[in-house]
Amino acid sequence: MPKTEADILEQKVRRLFRRACADYGLLADGDRVLVALSGGKDSLMLARLLAQQQRIRKPGITVEAAHVIMDNIPYETDRTYLSDYCRSVGLKLHILHSSFDDTSPPDDPSKAHKRKTKCFLCSWNRRKTLFTFATDHGFNKIALGHHQDDVISTFLMNMTFEGSLHTIRPSMEMRHYPISVIRPLYLTPEHYIQQLSAMLGFARQKTPCPYETATRRQCMNEIFGSLEHINPEARYSIWSALNKV
Repeated sequence: MPKTEADILEQKVRRLFRRACADYGLLADGDRVLVALSGGKDSLMLARLLAQQQRIRKPGITVEAAHVIMDNIPYETDRTYLSDYCRSVGLKLHILHSSFDDTSPPDDPSKAHKRKTKCFLCSWNRRKTLFTFATDHGFNKIALGHHQDDVISTFLMNMTFEGSLHTIRPSMEMRHYPISVIRPLYLTPEHYIQQLSAMLGFARQKTPCPYETATRRQCMNEIFGSLEHINPEARYSIWSALNKV
């Protein structure tokens, strides 16, 4: 039976996933991996790939998924869809709740301008909830759905706003938790994930986060898109420069 376009693309994505896992040593025998399932295309794809990897004997890993609900942010995911999706790929899903207070005045009024943004507080509390759950339930790794475009946009953002040549890493050990964060989609371009998720019929979030289009990262994504428009080889040039620093 001839391969479909979706089969060919999924093969490419799986190959990049496995290459990242091998090149950066992301998975090992006995790992218990918790996938951070936001409900977006990237985390859904990552859950699918890790569920497939779980069926392979070497390395022998155990994979489950966790979805964090921020009770004070007005966005909504289809929990029924996420539960059905995880069941279809063979993963157990945990639903976790968290929240934060961004209205409390700072201890020092002179530092009011340094108050953390909603995006920072949401991300920080979401991660803390995941880390705590993973530690309490015996997971040694948390898998996040950052892809190659995220790595590049973070590199551009840090260079532009911080004057540093750093970006997110494929693997990182947590200082205060006995776990590592891994990013198995590190080598996968976002457009591969976009195309394949559409072919596979992934559902979109019911109501997206109201703050996701008003961030520095979104601006950098747009700038990166402009660079690729100017030079179709920009991705490979930036990736080459990034790997030299």
